[in-house]
Amino acid sequence: MEKENQIFGIRAIIEAIQAGKELDKVFLHKDAQGDLMRDLLKILKQHKVNFTYVPIEKLNRLTDKNHQGAVATIAPVSFYDLENLISSVSESGKTPLFLILDQISDARNFGAIIRTAECTGVNGIIIGKQGAAPVNGDTVKTSAGAVFNVPICKVEHIKDAIFYLQGSGIKTIAATEKTETSLYDLSLTEPLAIIMGSEDRGVNPSVLKIVDEKAKLPMFGTIASLNVSVACGAFLYEVLRQRR
Repeated sequence: MEKENQIFGIRAIIEAIQAGKELDKVFLHKDAQGDLMRDLLKILKQHKVNFTYVPIEKLNRLTDKNHQGAVATIAPVSFYDLENLISSVSESGKTPLFLILDQISDARNFGAIIRTAECTGVNGIIIGKQGAAPVNGDTVKTSAGAVFNVPICKVEHIKDAIFYLQGSGIKTIAATEKTETSLYDLSLTEPLAIIMGSEDRGVNPSVLKIVDEKAKLPMFGTIASLNVSVACGAFLYEVLRQRR
């Protein structure tokens, strides 16, 4: 956890939320009690801020300051509202291209994906509030600063975001090996949202059931999968190739 983005103490975190700061992660002592902690929990839930209960040892490793059982990080970027972003992109006259990251939790992979997304003209990246990689120093560094140029939306549920995109006339395509359809057999010139899954599990099966198309990359080696950031680059550059 980067010290410059770190805040600690119950009241400090409450004030940060009330001031409109974007909190990326909040860690709370699993046995914490008291009225002030109850106030913090109430505010976290009201503002739908993701938090995790951890042992006191974890908090002590994060900071040697008087944390009162609560440590948080402030996200280095502000997150966008999905509906507003889709409207803005549609009104711009551009052919929309969105990227949905389903449970990609490695900050360096996340940063590499953001960097490629910026280079290929992606209009926005959509991540879930639960299980997604943090937007931290590793993300910023690996993205080469691209994280400040690509809008990022945090949503409660990936499936709800997909339904909203589909209702807005945007086709959804999931990258998965569980299909016979090659990416190179699809037309990618219409409004699109590409869904990439985590390396260990891929795109969630419940998500695969609702997407418009599924596509895979041809594989000729003995290793069955690519690093997710590499696979994402292949998908995005095929979109770019077809749209030129």
